[in-house]
Amino acid sequence: RSRVTPTILYVEDHPDNMTLVRRILQSQGYTLIEANTGSKGILIAETQDLDVILLDVNLPDIDGHEVARRLRTSKKTSLATVPIIAVTANAMKGDAQKALDAGCDLYISKPINIQELSDKVKNFVIKES
Repeated sequence: RSRVTPTILYVEDHPDNMTLVRRILQSQGYTLIEANTGSKGILIAETQDLDVILLDVNLPDIDGHEVARRLRTSKKTSLATVPIIAVTANAMKGDAQKALDAGCDLYISKPINIQELSDKVKNFVIKES
């Protein structure tokens, strides 16, 4: 399932975060698909082949935990194993665990650390291919 360019879905409703992540990932040669609501994210995930999903936890429609749960139980069985990285400003104790319990593989807090994001995405893309 290895493609020439790894494809990453970023579900994020905040334009500044989207712009930052778009710059980082595109400069590293990834294809980025963007969704600004949880329901759009789910729709895209169910219709596209993805290597990694970056998921904001605080979304306007469905929260990121619910999005992760729906992706993990989707009829599209490959979504059970696509790496999901939760990206959130909620850095309270227990938030990381909530994201992991919902089906996320990892947790990155905002403000986004460019190096951390790059490393985490690269690790998953290498593992997957």
